[in-house]
Amino acid sequence: MHNEKTFHSGYVAIIGRPNVGKSTLLNTILGEKISIVTSKAQTTRNRILGIKNLPDAQIIFIDTPGIHKPMHKLGETMVRSAIEALDEVDIILFMSEPSEPKKGDRMIIDMLGKINKPVFLIINKVDTVKKNDLLPVINIFSKLYQFAEIIPISALKKDGTDLVLEKIVKYIPEGPKFYPDDVITDQIERFIASEIVREKLIELTEEEVPHSIAVEVTKWEERKDGLISIRCNIYVERESQKAIIIGKGGTKLKEAGSRARQDMERLFNTKIFLELWVKVKKNWRNDLKILKELGYK
Repeated sequence: MHNEKTFHSGYVAIIGRPNVGKSTLLNTILGEKISIVTSKAQTTRNRILGIKNLPDAQIIFIDTPGIHKPMHKLGETMVRSAIEALDEVDIILFMSEPSEPKKGDRMIIDMLGKINKPVFLIINKVDTVKKNDLLPVINIFSKLYQFAEIIPISALKKDGTDLVLEKIVKYIPEGPKFYPDDVITDQIERFIASEIVREKLIELTEEEVPHSIAVEVTKWEERKDGLISIRCNIYVERESQKAIIIGKGGTKLKEAGSRARQDMERLFNTKIFLELWVKVKKNWRNDLKILKELGYK
């Protein structure tokens, strides 16, 4: 057990298949929305750093893109980013759903076999199943890997998330504060703004269009009266996708802009003027030069 007077700090990676609730967990723990959350899979593309300050600890979370079989260069950079995160942390939270391990879960568990650090199994969405159905799932996972902790949670309902924090504090090393108390993410505001716009477009589009969207902030101007003027370019791969995003008479783009502006005003606590432009960059997900320009390493 840790001495109560000592301070602890450490890095924690949240990994798992796409769409198991990694970003929802991070946002719930931080009490702020810093990571994009949608019902569409594979929406987190960059590693997001979130900082949780507790009286006796500082936990730095890395929310990684979902680990999946990549179909293009963007997918490859996303998976590489997730795997690299594992080398940099003290604890790994492996998130899954309350069902038998899927192929993707097993692939990640195989990968964890090479890692010598505590891994917690976080079974999310337990509010969607009966308690009796959970025990067999826990048994199967336990046989596949020796998890340091197994914690059933509902990130959406904030059920079990305090226990996750409690257990993390017991495992992370003694150490100093890496960030000031008022910092909850290392992501700059421009990046968060681009992610909010992307989230709204994903919510409003169907099929393959969401994954063809990239958003770049091309103007960020803070005026004397406090208003922030933001201009974003939205990139898609085909003219047909551009038409879908703009919508009939520009309705879809207007709706996305309105929703994004409201979220930004809440988060940045000021008035926002937001301009959105849609442009075609053919096959950008396979173009390493464009991926680099858009901030995908």
